[in-house]
Amino acid sequence: MTVLPARLSIVTLGARDMRTLRQFYRTLGWPELSDGDDTWTGFLLGGVLLALFPERDLTAEAAPGSPAPTGWSGVTLACTVDTRDEVDRAFTAAVTAGATPVAAATDRPWGGRSAFIADPEGNRWEITWGPRATFDERGALLTWG
Repeated sequence: MTVLPARLSIVTLGARDMRTLRQFYRTLGWPELSDGDDTWTGFLLGGVLLALFPERDLTAEAAPGSPAPTGWSGVTLACTVDTRDEVDRAFTAAVTAGATPVAAATDRPWGGRSAFIADPEGNRWEITWGPRATFDERGALLTWG
């Protein structure tokens, strides 16, 4: 019997405009894989690969026969920062890099702080800080609550 490991390895975003989306994530200063191009690319982020793949190709592989997605998918990605104040600085840096501000930084009822942005194609990112979050040397999240 095969067991599906409890891990998240790759998050793939279907890109309508690969060039623009690649440039946005490079402008954030995120390291792109050396073999990235406009047919597929990736950014290694603390042990998880953020992959960009043309939306039509991803739809053909992951949802054959389905129309291309439209509107917000109901999914957010999150980048957890080290301090409460860093949420505000990261939000400003992302907007400067071309993100659309969705919700300014605010303290949350659960004790943390977060803000929301959208990348150039509308993918939602939460910039968050949790008082009990810890990370390994790569920046991978070890504990949250």
